[in-house]
Amino acid sequence: MNNDDIIFVSLIFATQSTSMSREIQQHKAKDLNYNWANSSQFLFYIQVFCILAFILGGCYKLYQHSYSGHPTVEVPESTQYTPKYK
Repeated sequence: MNNDDIIFVSLIFATQSTSMSREIQQHKAKDLNYNWANSSQFLFYIQVFCILAFILGGCYKLYQHSYSGHPTVEVPESTQYTPKYK
């Protein structure tokens, strides 16, 4: 290898390392571990959405089953508001 080949190879690796460091910086900007401001906002909205979905789902299930499955209870005539005795 002559001196020109070494310079050419070092230039190739230099451009690759700068592009890799740029990619790492872009990745760190998107990563939850490095960018706490955006990640806390994202996690807050996910938490609000999950709680809201849980509450609405529970309300829907209660409404859906509120009038079904009730047995007809036979009330004795002596315990009504106006009792009837024999």
